[in-house]
Amino acid sequence: MGYTQACKEQEDPAPEPQPVAPSSTAGDKKLLDQVQRETFNYFWDFAHPASGMARERTTSGDLVTSGGSGFGVQAIIVGTHRNFITRTQAVDRLLKITNFLATADRFHGVWSHWINGNTGKVIAFSAKDNGGDVIETAFLMNGLLTARAYFNGADAKETELRNKITQLWETVEWDWYASRGDNKLYWHWSPNYGWDMNMPISGWNEGLIAYVLALASPTHPISTAVYQNSWTRNGSFVNGSTYEGYRLPLGPAFGGPLFFAHYSFISLDPRQLQDQYANYWKQNVIHTLINRSYSINTAPKSYGYFASLWGLTASDTYNGYTAHSPTNDNGTMTPTAALSSFPYTPYFSMQVLRYLYQNLGNTMIGTYGPYDAYNKERNWVGTQYLAIDQGPIVTMIENYRSGLLWSLFTNLPEIQAGLAKANITKPTPETGFPYAVLEVQSNLLDLLKHPDADAYQIEVAVHNSPGLTLTVEKGDGTVVETVWNNENKANGVYTVNFGKTLPPATYRLRLKNSTLDKFITVFLH
Repeated sequence: MGYTQACKEQEDPAPEPQPVAPSSTAGDKKLLDQVQRETFNYFWDFAHPASGMARERTTSGDLVTSGGSGFGVQAIIVGTHRNFITRTQAVDRLLKITNFLATADRFHGVWSHWINGNTGKVIAFSAKDNGGDVIETAFLMNGLLTARAYFNGADAKETELRNKITQLWETVEWDWYASRGDNKLYWHWSPNYGWDMNMPISGWNEGLIAYVLALASPTHPISTAVYQNSWTRNGSFVNGSTYEGYRLPLGPAFGGPLFFAHYSFISLDPRQLQDQYANYWKQNVIHTLINRSYSINTAPKSYGYFASLWGLTASDTYNGYTAHSPTNDNGTMTPTAALSSFPYTPYFSMQVLRYLYQNLGNTMIGTYGPYDAYNKERNWVGTQYLAIDQGPIVTMIENYRSGLLWSLFTNLPEIQAGLAKANITKPTPETGFPYAVLEVQSNLLDLLKHPDADAYQIEVAVHNSPGLTLTVEKGDGTVVETVWNNENKANGVYTVNFGKTLPPATYRLRLKNSTLDKFITVFLH
């Protein structure tokens, strides 16, 4: 992408990795508050003054990004929820954005990747990419629909905002981008170059959200056949191989860059998604664990990755910009990779967050949170900020903390209809621990005390299992805490708090009744 202007050599060598001491729950909460506020400020304080849109990066001037602005809209929701700004301030900013988008260049209802924040005119992303961009529009529309759900007040301004978002939503011509007669949804179309980019959106990558929205559209939907033929490629996007000890359901070798597990899931809840190909929660957790394990155990040791410094995804690097992954690794660690993975690996992600702020603060932390990228071997820091990297940090951390964005978007009637067309359904888990994916090397689940609950949390599913007892045991079977005692629970998934006063150690969580006895081994830190 030619982002060499973002590269900045650091003259002072970075400090050697040091173990990060366990932090208090209050300390972890303070860090989460801080990184969320700082990354939110990229979209608030650094937004383009005329349009309210997100600038592509620190040096972008009047160039704004449609997809990054979609992440930014959701960051504004989080900022409102966290009281960084008032609800009135948020609505005023979102009205500025929607008014701008209503007059900006569109190509059969689809916005371009880059836009001039003053004029609304397209800025070419590449030689022939000067028209509509379906993926970027999907990220943008995803954010706007989530805002429509959150700002549900009856006052005039919130009503106006919802109406404007609906008008923008209903005029996106998703079906135009699937109109070539080959049952494929195409990424780009240009009034000058037509379909010359010739890039179908095929899985597995960041594009799931585009298909959910295109199927969900009340006015310009694509057909289920397009989804099956173009996205799943009739099932050929399945992987099934094992990497770093984990069997990966979908996608390229080692899972690809970690933004595959982030961009479509800023407000689309993977816990509610399952089809014949994958359970999408497990897909994302396993992808994250493969990425982390590769970084720590398999990557060249000279890269300096360790338990508190890992994560490969798209970002700046010392010679430009690239999508870092285990199969495209040059030693560049990108903070958004681990920090945006908080819902999937909270303990491991917190290790990285602590290290960045406590050990690399002078090197890696600036006005808008962690800088974009770090290469220890070359003593290089990419000191720019990118919208598509800062946005997932604030939003995915919120999903870990409260599930806010997931609850707003996924349950929208249109989105549920789109998922149904894709034959993606909400799983009905058997009684047990449905979201626990064991860390293979140690065969246990590392748990972080949830900063907002000051207790450990785990989800427990109940399905036709009366009289359940849930206990915490030592290795010898001694019960140290009883959470449920012969309780009848309605079918569903319950978030359970436990272990508030237990010392760090390995324990077993045991779930049983007269016909069932299941346990999982956890390490409480």
